[in-house]
Amino acid sequence: MMYRLAIASTVLALGACAGPHGPRPGMGHEGPMGMKDKTMSFFVTSANPGKGADLGGLAGADTHCAALAQAAGSKGKNWKAYLSSTKENARDRIGKGPWMNAKGVVVATSVDNLLSDSNNLTKNNALDEKGMVINGRGDTPNRHDIMTASNAMGVLEGGTCNDWTSSGEGSILVGHHDRVGGGAAPTSWSSAHPSRGCGMEALKATGGDGLFYCFAAN
Repeated sequence: MMYRLAIASTVLALGACAGPHGPRPGMGHEGPMGMKDKTMSFFVTSANPGKGADLGGLAGADTHCAALAQAAGSKGKNWKAYLSSTKENARDRIGKGPWMNAKGVVVATSVDNLLSDSNNLTKNNALDEKGMVINGRGDTPNRHDIMTASNAMGVLEGGTCNDWTSSGEGSILVGHHDRVGGGAAPTSWSSAHPSRGCGMEALKATGGDGLFYCFAAN
C-alpha cells in the first residue's frame, strides 16, 4: 500500500511541472521561457590599467576585463580582451556570440557579424562596463582610439608592443569606437590606424586612452 502511494505522489509531482505536451516552458536551464542569458557580454574598458599597451600580456588584459566586469556587478562570465598577439588572434579569443552591452543592446550576433559592416557597434552602443558612453571625436578629451593590434578581420597586423608587455617604443593598430576620425580606415572599430607608441602619452597623442574591447567568451 505504501509503495503504491509513493508512486502516485511521484506521478503527481511530475505532472505539476508539465503541460499537456511535456515540461512547462521556462523550466529548463536557460531560464524563463527558455531565453538565454541577456546580461552584459561586451564592453569597452572604462580605464587603462595604467601602463598603456603594457597590459601584462593577454592574460593581464583578460584579468583587467574580468575585474572591471565584476566591479560593475557581472558574474559567471569568462571575459576576454579583443587583442591580437603573435600567438593568438583577437577573433579567436572571444567565443561565438551574441554579445550585448550593459544596456542590453545586441552589438553583434556572431564573429562574422562582428567583423562585417552590419554589426551594431556605434558610439552609443560601444559602452563601458558601467553603461556609460565613451568620449569620441569632438569630445574633450577624445578617447576613441581603442587598442586591438588587429586588422578588419580580427587577425594580427602590425606591432604588438612586445605582446602587450611594453610601454616604450613600438606601435599597435587602434580602432575607432565612434566610427569616425582620421587614418587609413577612419570608420573601422578595429583597425583605423597605428598608434604613435606603446606608452600612455603616445596613445593619448592621437586621441586614445589605452582602452580596449572586452567580450564574454561563454
